[in-house]
Amino acid sequence: MVDILTLTRDFEKDLSAAKTQAAVRAVREKYLSRKSGRISVELRALASSPPQERRTLGSNLNGLKLRAEEQLDAAERALASAPPADAIDVTLPGRTPLVGHRHPLTLLRERVEQIFLRMGFLIVEGPELEDDYHNFEALNMPPEHPARDMQDTLYLASPISGAAPGRAATLLRTHTSGMQIRHMETHQPPVRLIAPGRVYRRDGLDLTHSPMFTQVEALVVDDGITLADLKGTVVTLAHELFGADRGTRFRPSFFPYTEPSAELDITCHACGGTGRAPKEPSAPKRDGGGTREGGCTMCKGTGWIEVLGSGMVHPAVFEAVGYDPERYTGFAFGVGIERLALLKWGIEDIRLFYENDLRFLEQFPL
Repeated sequence: MVDILTLTRDFEKDLSAAKTQAAVRAVREKYLSRKSGRISVELRALASSPPQERRTLGSNLNGLKLRAEEQLDAAERALASAPPADAIDVTLPGRTPLVGHRHPLTLLRERVEQIFLRMGFLIVEGPELEDDYHNFEALNMPPEHPARDMQDTLYLASPISGAAPGRAATLLRTHTSGMQIRHMETHQPPVRLIAPGRVYRRDGLDLTHSPMFTQVEALVVDDGITLADLKGTVVTLAHELFGADRGTRFRPSFFPYTEPSAELDITCHACGGTGRAPKEPSAPKRDGGGTREGGCTMCKGTGWIEVLGSGMVHPAVFEAVGYDPERYTGFAFGVGIERLALLKWGIEDIRLFYENDLRFLEQFPL
């Protein structure tokens, strides 16, 4: 006769390891089948046991059999009511889908385009491979003009014909002003357009410079266009982007294709236009003398930050496209989308826009 305790422990161990209905049926077969079940075999062996032990052994074995049947039945019911391993619980809340984010430079470019569309401007795009005439010469920058050094151009190894209507392309465009020339060559005034797109210059990648960036240039030509029209347009753009409470000023400057020329400044967001350091009024003076002692490091103590360059279209540009400079006047200005983004969101490193770090990109609204 087997020990009852040992038989009980073996049964409970096998039942606890049975995780499927088939495994439970195997345990039932192992212990309760009529021919070979371990408990059934022990019950049949009672006939050969000593008479004085038969009653106690029989009672214990029958009790074990009843408990085994109850536990096996309960295990089968539990497994039968459990959902399959690959079942879907439709009562669970759904998973929130991951939503993509448009790039912040795309958001800002679309915002600028919306502003000018409301003001009646046409949006034009053109080739990034450009020829020397449309990129420089027609904009009052002949080969010997010193302003060409400001552009630091990336020239092609050999000209590419068919890259754009007209002459063979010889360079990567340094600004989108070439589209202004191309539009004026085929359209008569009035002209009111913006030309957004990527431009390229031989700049190293650092906190504020990139060899490739996005620029938006605007052009308006008609009878009686004045500097007041230019000022009203760029000030409206600044207020739309940075808020109506930001101060603006026009500062004289030089550009070869505008005369007179001016740059638009806005009050510094860090110091509120005071020029004083917001948190460290006793900050030491920077090496190089650019910032007054205790001055704001963002605007170098001036209270102003440059936004864009602009001016009245030079008569030589009108002559190049066949417009009568005695009749028509116009204005033009250009602004970098990256620069607007740095100023609008208070970002200090332009490289963040190109590194595709989702932790950075997901901070911007959809």
